[in-house]
Amino acid sequence: MSNISLSNISRPIKAELNQFSDVFNESMKSKVGLVDLVTKYILKQKGKKIRPLMVLLASKVSGEINDRTFRGAVLVELLHTATLVHDDVVDNADQRRGFPSINAIWKNKVAVLMGDYLLSRGLMIAVEGKDFDFLKIMTDTVKRMSEGELLQIQKTRKLDINEETYFKIISDKTASLFETCCEIGARSSTDDPEVHLAMRKYGENLGIAFQIKDDILDYDGTTKLFGKPIGGDIKEKKITLPLICALSRASKTEVQDIKSAIKKGSKKNSVHKVIDFVHQKDGIAYAEKIAAEYATQAKQCIEKFPDGNAKTALISLVDFVLERKR
Repeated sequence: MSNISLSNISRPIKAELNQFSDVFNESMKSKVGLVDLVTKYILKQKGKKIRPLMVLLASKVSGEINDRTFRGAVLVELLHTATLVHDDVVDNADQRRGFPSINAIWKNKVAVLMGDYLLSRGLMIAVEGKDFDFLKIMTDTVKRMSEGELLQIQKTRKLDINEETYFKIISDKTASLFETCCEIGARSSTDDPEVHLAMRKYGENLGIAFQIKDDILDYDGTTKLFGKPIGGDIKEKKITLPLICALSRASKTEVQDIKSAIKKGSKKNSVHKVIDFVHQKDGIAYAEKIAAEYATQAKQCIEKFPDGNAKTALISLVDFVLERKR
């Protein structure tokens, strides 16, 4: 297995990523003391920056990185940060990337309002730059992300998620933002609609592979490497692909047995019972196979692009998503 790192993948756009960080930090500033205090705290938490990376690479593979590319990358990262802040409130999470979450320090009211502030800052940047095509794509994405989250909540209550519903949820919740990053990057450097579509499809397939891998890690990761403890999804009663597959291979009694274990999700032995069941029924191997299929499709989407370090980086990003351990 090759050792692909994000720093290797970002090498072709290293200077631009540094420039992005400056522009991003600048975009968060506010004259209101509390807002500034919270944004500084957010900026201390170094995320992986996968989304701006995608915008910049998609732009480079489609043409040249320019001011519009940076605005697109900032818009995407502001939106992503806003959703993380809101997610922590929704999930009652008290940690994010090893730091106490905003809602843990400043309470829910400030966290919700900060999420709104970040989202509106992103939209303002697009309006000021007259990037109305970005706005159209982005508002659709925000709608899809919210719908995906709400569909998951609705289905989690009944524990009746099948494969079709699962793909609808992850396509809206996760892949939609990946699609948007890649399309915005392409749009910032070319007017060719075929290029826009190819990059969008690349992002969609990559996003689905990314989320399936995330769901596999919940059954197969290690707490140390992994930001969240193993079995977190089970505790939250989230039914993901490895479990959907395992349940489809089980008898009626087994299904009832496992579903009642999920309902008691917070108990340690219940979590282990579900994890063991998924391993026994080869749910992880199945999910890995499906993730690999989406990864292959992502690579096929950019086959026709000119060879170069940006294209190589986009191919490596697909491998990184499949091989990551956290």
